[in-house]
Amino acid sequence: VRRRVETEKPHLRGLFDIMAGEARFAGAWLDEDLRRLPKTARVLELGGGVFLLTCQLAREGFSVTAIEPTGAGFGSFEELGIIVLELAAREGAEPTIARCKAEDFQSDLQYALAFSVNVMEHIEAPDQAVARVSAVLSVGGSYRFLCPNYLFPYDAHFNIPTIGGKALTARLMRRRIEGSSNVDDPEGLWKSLNWITVPDVRRMARSDGSLGLHFRTSTLTWMLERALSDGEFAKRRAGWMVAAIGMLRKLGLLRLASFIPAIVQPIMDVRLTKES
Repeated sequence: VRRRVETEKPHLRGLFDIMAGEARFAGAWLDEDLRRLPKTARVLELGGGVFLLTCQLAREGFSVTAIEPTGAGFGSFEELGIIVLELAAREGAEPTIARCKAEDFQSDLQYALAFSVNVMEHIEAPDQAVARVSAVLSVGGSYRFLCPNYLFPYDAHFNIPTIGGKALTARLMRRRIEGSSNVDDPEGLWKSLNWITVPDVRRMARSDGSLGLHFRTSTLTWMLERALSDGEFAKRRAGWMVAAIGMLRKLGLLRLASFIPAIVQPIMDVRLTKES
């Protein structure tokens, strides 16, 4: 993929580097779940993005379906995704792509695992998306997702503090949002954010009735350590934040982050398990 990008689409090189790092991170995050599955298991991905991890899982033998409508703020993702899918097809590792919103997804198939990374905060109706995923999970299967918790006053997409609700933050941080150089369409990206929180996820699980809910709080420590070991990831974080994380590690306090209650952590690592 890198060779193809450098030869034909050099303007996508930066995006590829970022997404390759994200794919490696997501694969490591999901590894424990994948190891429990037979290699031919059906896996559902919400938000395939540029499909690097999607196609890698298909290459490993999993039967992968990726939901990817490519919404506002993600135009160049589609351009890179086309390249990835073309190369995967040559190797017989092409996944099934569902070009619809997650809240509109339907299937007669049952999936052993569903997952998403930094997608749930962009879904217009996350409660409906959870209901759709629940409907296609096999009993004992789970939907695991990682996303921000907007009870914590920070947005990582724009590296800004959040003040009150989304509307107030937009007014106070308008220049920072509109002037962001990290995304193609700052306005579209901001509009896509749904301000999801831990209480929202708890409500979704209760309303379904067939889903068990678990928050993995230890993932926060892993994410903080990533800011110190992954240079590409660190560049997209505020400098003061990376410095503060480094100080916490020097003091031996970084692992204490795992004991912070899920409701006030900046991220959510959620597992919704189909129990009946």
